[in-house]
Amino acid sequence: MTEKKLLELLHDYKNGNTPEDEIISVLKNFSLHSVEDLNFASIDHARELRQGFPEVVFAAGKTSEQVKKIFKSLHERSKGNLIATRASREQYEVTVAEVPDAKFDEAAKMIYVDRDETIHRDERKKILIVTAGTSDIPVAEEARLTAYLFGNFVETCYDCGVAGIHRLFRNMDKIESANVIITVAGMEGALASVVGGLTDKPVIAVPTSVGYGASFHGLAALLAMLNSCAAGVSVVNIDNGFGAAVMANKINKLSAGN
Repeated sequence: MTEKKLLELLHDYKNGNTPEDEIISVLKNFSLHSVEDLNFASIDHARELRQGFPEVVFAAGKTSEQVKKIFKSLHERSKGNLIATRASREQYEVTVAEVPDAKFDEAAKMIYVDRDETIHRDERKKILIVTAGTSDIPVAEEARLTAYLFGNFVETCYDCGVAGIHRLFRNMDKIESANVIITVAGMEGALASVVGGLTDKPVIAVPTSVGYGASFHGLAALLAMLNSCAAGVSVVNIDNGFGAAVMANKINKLSAGN
């Protein structure tokens, strides 16, 4: 149940259009059944009311049957868009048999349902996603699709790393018009500091596991970003495009006065 739906019920009750026993039943059932026990998972159906978006499924490590059952339950008990991250095509094929409107994004490795028709994506609150290289795009696509499904207007600028920094400068108009910027980079992770020094907007840095041996599967980029000399740069975990998008969404919602 969303906050909007709860308010509609309360307004209907206040106006005499919904009987008291129905309101009590709805609230009682919501409180009693907000957590659904599937034995292998406890689904938090109250999260949509608390945070504005249904629980997101982390599909890696789960069987296709488990993903299907969790996703189906969320689909039936919520109204918003749905996401399962780090998903495989096999998991999707099993899930879509039960949730026909589910889609699969190969680059982002996400199963998702885009069904919330109440969303208005404000171009004035743009999230810009910048990658250092083409190899960083899968993580960036996870961030892009997440931010979009959370209700944000998103633009991308891919393969703009410091090895050819003129490519980044060609996109200064996008940087200057963004409300939040997500930088995605592996190797030495220098992109976050460069972008952070070019803008007064918040920058969320995502280190990726792209690089040769001494990059230590993204650890070098992570440490470089944590030690950035550019003020206003925050850092999420290695390859965590989803986490960066959620943080960018929260910044947007605050700056929009929501």
